[in-house]
Amino acid sequence: MRFDILMPTILFLVTLVAMTLGRRAESKLKATVEDREFKNRDVALMAAMIAVAISIVMFIPSLALIALFMFSYSSLLFTVSYAFSDLKPHLTTFYCVGFIVVGLLAIAAAFLGVVPVDLQFYAILAFASFAVLAFFALACARLTPETKQKWYLAGLAPALFVLLFAFFSSTFVWFPYLLDVYGIIFAMLIVIYLNSLFTWKTTFIFAAALTVMDMILVWVTQTMVVAAEHISGLGLPVLVAFPTIPFITTQEGILLLRLGLGDFFFAGILSSQTMKKYGRKTAIISILTMSISFGIFELILLNPELTAALPVPALPATLPILLGWLPVVLVKMVAERGQKPKEPKAEIIPPPETQQ
Repeated sequence: MRFDILMPTILFLVTLVAMTLGRRAESKLKATVEDREFKNRDVALMAAMIAVAISIVMFIPSLALIALFMFSYSSLLFTVSYAFSDLKPHLTTFYCVGFIVVGLLAIAAAFLGVVPVDLQFYAILAFASFAVLAFFALACARLTPETKQKWYLAGLAPALFVLLFAFFSSTFVWFPYLLDVYGIIFAMLIVIYLNSLFTWKTTFIFAAALTVMDMILVWVTQTMVVAAEHISGLGLPVLVAFPTIPFITTQEGILLLRLGLGDFFFAGILSSQTMKKYGRKTAIISILTMSISFGIFELILLNPELTAALPVPALPATLPILLGWLPVVLVKMVAERGQKPKEPKAEIIPPPETQQ
């Protein structure tokens, strides 16, 4: 019997970190969305738009698709980075020095021939310029020590992402290493950025709508499978890919399992809203049950005799996530309803008799 413990563990850890960071960052990021919240029609429309986008993504030219995703990812990186760019001096130094070191490592990789030969000169020039800009950003931040948001610090993260994708996306450094790093980063950022827009009621509506939509796109139209193969072939960080533990070998080598960022986002929103409603302990339990449920569903995909029973050799990951989350929440709801104190019945006290 084949099984895997790595991907459920990654789902647990990424969701836990995203939930924890989202709680701390909510006050800062609320300003960027002007304290708005999704209404019922908003989450229904959001699920419908996701379905439409997945259905037409294979008809979009590759270059246009790459440009769209790069713009979206860069905007998300800049927005979140800007919200936290009011760093203290020692954190600013650590932040900028980190980018300088990454730029120097990229230059070394280009010198060693990791980058394609025709791009080697441009890669060295681009990353050298980036390291210099990071140094000047540090100098400017040190000259203005007051803790306020700085756009030139926020711009470093998206600039590095664009450069790494431009020069390393066709190399072994990008897949699976940098792809997984940025996939996890973006999965957490999406949860952190959008969590404040959800309420407890809209979370239930969104969970139901997204799961039904996912099941239709995977098992009925099979659009999700085709779209995932198309987008993943472009090297965009829309998923993470990890080997199974214990290792499973095939004729092509070690088997890699893939999980989309939307599934991390789904688990992150459910757990974050659960923490708001019932506290951190219940939220962590829900993350654990979601991860276990996901691991059980993986057994179906990893064992051919079980996969043969499926209409399509694929599973909508939102289904095990929802089935792992829902029992914990329902038990908590029933328990809290039973603990509510009963309101005492009002007693009617007759007026005192007047003496004649």
